[in-house]
Amino acid sequence: MARVRYGARTEAEIAAARASSSRLPDIWSTGVVAVWESDPDAVAAVLPPPLKPTERPLVRANISKVDLPGYPPPQPSAREVPPGAGSVAVAALHDGREGWYPLVMPMTHERALIGGREVFGEPKKLGEVTVERDGLVVRAVLARHGIAFVEVRGAVDGPLPLPEPAEKLDFYFKFLPAVDGRGFDADPVLVHCTRNEKVRRLEKLTGDVVLRESVYDPVADLPVRRVVELTIGEKTTDQKGRVAERASAQALLPYIHQRYDDPQQILDGPPAGSA
Repeated sequence: MARVRYGARTEAEIAAARASSSRLPDIWSTGVVAVWESDPDAVAAVLPPPLKPTERPLVRANISKVDLPGYPPPQPSAREVPPGAGSVAVAALHDGREGWYPLVMPMTHERALIGGREVFGEPKKLGEVTVERDGLVVRAVLARHGIAFVEVRGAVDGPLPLPEPAEKLDFYFKFLPAVDGRGFDADPVLVHCTRNEKVRRLEKLTGDVVLRESVYDPVADLPVRRVVELTIGEKTTDQKGRVAERASAQALLPYIHQRYDDPQQILDGPPAGSA
């Protein structure tokens, strides 16, 4: 019988696939990073226990186009969407360590979506990610459902010193909703995801961050009080995760709409007095 590719792999094939995935080349991205101080109560409100707010109520947007190995070249007859990745995260604290808790991570391709969601619990969703540069003028956008809910606009101010390679920490909750629709199939876990970041180009931007109202991506609830950092650069990271602790299902349940486009979110109006 001819080989059926959906059939079980042999031990040798499994070992070869594992060895191949452990030798991934550096994946470089060109992206914009915006960090701003926001409302401390708003930042605290989006953090599921046991995460806690840090001393400064910081929000960070990453908007990048990615040089993805193995990505097929554009076809003349098709409109190819370049690989893009983004995130909006708030500063958080757990077990004495400061890191970032991403609320939404738009990705332009399913390939970038699957591994992060299923392995680490990353809140990735399909979306549109745009990074444009025309001379000194830069524009970067995160969009979903036809709404550009984050837009960074700026002009390059000049080069910045390259930082030393650094370790960054993100917090994720990994869980599966229950089959019967009530709670989870098993206790959720809090994941510490450590990234080693290298930067080969970095420039300062002068500009602003625009947040637009979106029912499904309500980052406008985290207003820009003061821009702390605005840069464009080229970087690469690797990552590894570990389960830091079992999380309380009861405490996490009110926050799981962060992960999904829940139809009931149409009932979640913007804060009173917002534009």
